Amino acid sequence: MLPTRAPGEPTLADVLPSCAASLVGQPNPLGLPSVRKALVVLVDGLGVSSLRERRGHARALTAHLTKRSALTSGFPTTTAVALASLTTGSLPGAHGIVGYSALVPGVGVVNQLSGWSDRMRPATWQRSATVFETLAAQGVRSATIGPARYADSGLTHAILRGADYVSGASIADRFAAARALFDRDQVDLAYLYVPELDQLAHAKGWESDRWLAGLETLDAEFGAFERTLRRDEGVLVTADHGVVDVPASSHILFGENPALMAGVKLVGGEPRGVQLYLAPDARPADREEVAAAWHAAEGDRAWIATREQAVESGWYGEVAHEVLPRIGDVIVAARKLVAYYDGRGGDATGRGMIGQHGSLTAEESRVPLLRAGAFETA
Repeated sequence: MLPTRAPGEPTLADVLPSCAASLVGQPNPLGLPSVRKALVVLVDGLGVSSLRERRGHARALTAHLTKRSALTSGFPTTTAVALASLTTGSLPGAHGIVGYSALVPGVGVVNQLSGWSDRMRPATWQRSATVFETLAAQGVRSATIGPARYADSGLTHAILRGADYVSGASIADRFAAARALFDRDQVDLAYLYVPELDQLAHAKGWESDRWLAGLETLDAEFGAFERTLRRDEGVLVTADHGVVDVPASSHILFGENPALMAGVKLVGGEPRGVQLYLAPDARPADREEVAAAWHAAEGDRAWIATREQAVESGWYGEVAHEVLPRIGDVIVAARKLVAYYDGRGGDATGRGMIGQHGSLTAEESRVPLLRAGAFETA
């Protein structure tokens, strides 16, 4: 049985549209009240399960953690996909970013975080208008706050267009920038990005002391900012995905297994959300044959779906015709603590990562939705 998304279930795509509606006093999917200023904090790699398990080290954040303080990120649970969903208010089947790496027809598999070029243009490959663009057309001012190195990236141009970019080197700098933007009445909506926890999780694991120290830093800065909030300022804290720690002993090298690679031309996605691409003229029967081989070998450790099955199960939301070929012919989504690597020719790319994500497990797909300030009563 494949996981399915319940109709009407709140997702990351509801967060910014709800904030935008709250600024003009309109009803919204999250039931947020009317506010004058709104801040959305996106903590890369902070699953709600990890936050609950480390709640003693994050008391300012978890003071807002209730039974309803969670959302579904979406699928795949990877940064480029989730951030595009957040900032456009649409799901991958609409905005078109469908994996960590995905097929650009006629080009090949391209990294969706860093592979932007004339072959994959930020202005057109990401197909949806951003919430910031929609607000700008209505005269509502917005800004995004993040590290300087992302200010002019292809992903920024793809998913943050319509908002001013404000740089902040540290978590403290970014919260200070948000406070200054509100105090000077320069913006109505601000989006603050925190990549540090995800970076620490990849390098050291989310269960490491280093990750815990990063969480404590975030919690202290959030708590300090929260104490400055005015009555008409609301804050939401959420994340793009959670993280699981996968030991090297649980890496599965599939690239040299003829049964699993029969008909496979390209490999995309990431280790916990592999996307296998067949020839462009592949038929549904071809996809089913590859999926059957994977079921036989890995069905006890992964959800395996053909493109048709994944779309029917709602993994990508409603999928536009233009987006369909970007999705793998067969998707392998880990459900146990394993990670899948091609490994052909001794390729060890990415095998140094400890913390990983990309699949549909609750640890990866359930993210916090913490309400503070004027949003706390919602």
